[in-house]
Amino acid sequence: MRGYFGIGVEGISKAHNLGAVLRTAHAFGASFAYTIDAFHKAADVGRTDTSRSASHLPFYEWESVDDFILPKGCTLVGVELTDDSIDLPSFRHPLNCAYVLGPEQGSLSEGVQARCQHIVKIPTKFCINVSLAAALTLYDRTISLGGYPDRPVRPGGPDLGAVSNWQPPGYRRQARKSKS
Repeated sequence: MRGYFGIGVEGISKAHNLGAVLRTAHAFGASFAYTIDAFHKAADVGRTDTSRSASHLPFYEWESVDDFILPKGCTLVGVELTDDSIDLPSFRHPLNCAYVLGPEQGSLSEGVQARCQHIVKIPTKFCINVSLAAALTLYDRTISLGGYPDRPVRPGGPDLGAVSNWQPPGYRRQARKSKS
C-alpha cells in the first residue's frame, strides 16, 4: 500500500485501551502512533499491547494540542460521532494521514476538531470502544487503499484465477524474503 498513516488518541485514560490501539496500529502497518493529553499508566499498556508496538514503530506523547506536530503534507482525520461527520464507508482516505480518536468517555476537543481536515464517523447508533473504533478505521483504510479486487456481486470470494494481477499487500516483500 502506498503512502503512510499514523493513529492516535486524545485524552485517553485507560491503559488497556491504549495498548489495544497500539497493537492494532502495529498490526495494520502504521508508520507511527501517538497520544495527546493522555492520562494512562504506561506500565499497564503492555497488558494489551502484546506485540510491544513501541519497539516497532515510533510512539509520540504530546502534552497538549498546541504541542501536537505532524509531518509536512500529513492530513489530520478525526474519528468522531457528530452530525456533520462523513460516514466512514463513504470516505476517501488520504494517502498520507494521521487519524485521531477521542477519549473513552468524551469527544475530540474543539481544538483538535479545528485542526482536522476531515472528520469521519463509524455509522453506529452510539459510540463504541475507542480501540474498536481504531480497528474499524484502519480496516476500512486497508480495504479501500490496499489494492484488493472489487468484491464479487454474488456472495463469496473472488475467483482469484480470474484476477491474475491481484496480489495481497506485502506479497512482494514476502516473496523476496522466501527467495533469500
